[in-house]
Amino acid sequence: MSMRGVLRGLHYQVAPYAQAKLIRVVRGAVLDVAVDIRKDSPTFGKSVIVELSEKNKQQIFIPHGFAHGFLVLEDNTIFSYKCDAFYNPQCERGIRWDDPQIAIPWPKLDVPYNLSDKDKKQPFLSEIALT
Repeated sequence: MSMRGVLRGLHYQVAPYAQAKLIRVVRGAVLDVAVDIRKDSPTFGKSVIVELSEKNKQQIFIPHGFAHGFLVLEDNTIFSYKCDAFYNPQCERGIRWDDPQIAIPWPKLDVPYNLSDKDKKQPFLSEIALT
């Protein structure tokens, strides 16, 4: 369960524990973001942004090779994730949520963004090693 203003990401896992995810919101609403980090892709560094909510019942599938982040838009939001690999902390990586190269248009809220210490320290896309 997350509160309005929680911002997480951009997270991904590398092989052999790379993850594809199917995400939906059971209660509340989020702005969900997927960023293509496949270095040879014509859409490298581009993002897809969707609102997921209990009202619109939409889901997003995030394949391997994409980083994931979200901004919680309503208090007491609950997510449901289906992943094709287990979480592995040694394979976890991240990119800064506010990387200017990616330029995600995060909306302003009436509360400050609530970021974890880990997310505040993630490297920029230009600083990470991609395969």
